[in-house]
Amino acid sequence: MLIRIKPLYSLVQFIFLYLLAGTLSAAVDKDSAVIRSIYSEALTSRIAYHNLVLLCRKAPGRLSGSPQLNTAIQLTKQFLQEAGADTVYLQPVQIPNWKPGYTEAIVAAGNRKVHLHALPLGNSVPTPAEGITASVVEVHSFDELNALGREKVSGRIVFYNRPMDPTLINTFAAYGKAVDQRVAGASKAAALGAVAVLVRSLTLACDTFPHTGQLRYQEGITKIPALAIATCDADSLSLWLKQNTDLQAFIKTSCRPAGDTVGYNVIGEIRGKKPAEGIMVAGGHLDAWYNSPGAHDDGAGCIQAVEVIRLFHSLGIRPVHTIRAVLFMDEEITQTGGKKYAQVASAEKENHLIAIESDRGGLLPIGFTFDCNEKDLEILQKLKSYFEPYRTDLFIKGGSGTDVAPLRSSARILAGLLTDSQRYFDYHHSANDTPEHVNQRELQLGSAAIASLFYLMDRRF
Repeated sequence: MLIRIKPLYSLVQFIFLYLLAGTLSAAVDKDSAVIRSIYSEALTSRIAYHNLVLLCRKAPGRLSGSPQLNTAIQLTKQFLQEAGADTVYLQPVQIPNWKPGYTEAIVAAGNRKVHLHALPLGNSVPTPAEGITASVVEVHSFDELNALGREKVSGRIVFYNRPMDPTLINTFAAYGKAVDQRVAGASKAAALGAVAVLVRSLTLACDTFPHTGQLRYQEGITKIPALAIATCDADSLSLWLKQNTDLQAFIKTSCRPAGDTVGYNVIGEIRGKKPAEGIMVAGGHLDAWYNSPGAHDDGAGCIQAVEVIRLFHSLGIRPVHTIRAVLFMDEEITQTGGKKYAQVASAEKENHLIAIESDRGGLLPIGFTFDCNEKDLEILQKLKSYFEPYRTDLFIKGGSGTDVAPLRSSARILAGLLTDSQRYFDYHHSANDTPEHVNQRELQLGSAAIASLFYLMDRRF
């Protein structure tokens, strides 16, 4: 009797497992089909790229406090409405207002005067109205600067000429190793009596585009003017200094702070069927440096966030979670947009499942970074196979984005879109960051990747 029951139990178990496997297989096939439709829609639509071109042409140089940023706010609000968001609104944010003004930099090289391609670093103080004329001293590190001491630095213009390391495959790591001279160089030099600084642009390219960026003055130290110079000019200046150690430079800039003003985070969302389950945020920062159309940094990230809304709407995918696109203010100077969004989210006790930022350019996506606990990372790692056909399956623990980082205490998962960044710093913070340097297909592969991640997480979390 017992011998006959066991085979019967095994047969029932086999049938159950067979039916379960078939159900799971059907679910996997359905998910793969939906993801395929997301990619197909993204790759056959020109809407996102058209919007990027429109943003960069109508609102280039959209730095915090500028009229161009106000134009961008209204334009992207319209993009979200056209994308099919259920709700679109503006979230007021107090933002800085710094004016770049006029800049001139001239070096007396031999019998000729050479105009350098130069721009003020963000938040730099101006020179006196008559400008500054002084001899130039070149350094490659703060240790080298300190070794010179006050005697050899005081009254001079310090020229920081440490290039990004071209041997590092991770270009963001190369940027990270060189950016301190731009951020802190002015105060380090001023502490030894320098009257101004020139900083080699942070790019691996040799070009005539000055790449600007933020500097931070140290409290209690005299603020001195700080300019970025193009890499080709930096190489030339270094050569001239070897020929003439008393080389003179003249710089003049009228950049100035103009008091805080009001900007707006631009927000659009598709309401989830069960909003209490949480919010999934896709974001980018809307501001761009005054000298740049801001196509890669970060027009692309903003357009991809809008495109996530459009893809869900166009394909009729109604998520369980609320999907929200957030175009943040002021990432480049004081990051007030991300901080404000997090403050409001906390005050309203909003529950965020994931907040992802795309701020590595509209380049070929290769995967995601995730800042989360090990249990959630394990669930996310199981989604990698869905991205293998699209070559976006590099899932790395750690890292997200500047604007979503303030959500760390209230969001379950923070994330960032990873791109192949070999060309990113050719464009970053420069006039070279134009829509012509954004490949439409790569831009849309990124849009589809974020939308697909949200679709899969919506079904599994």
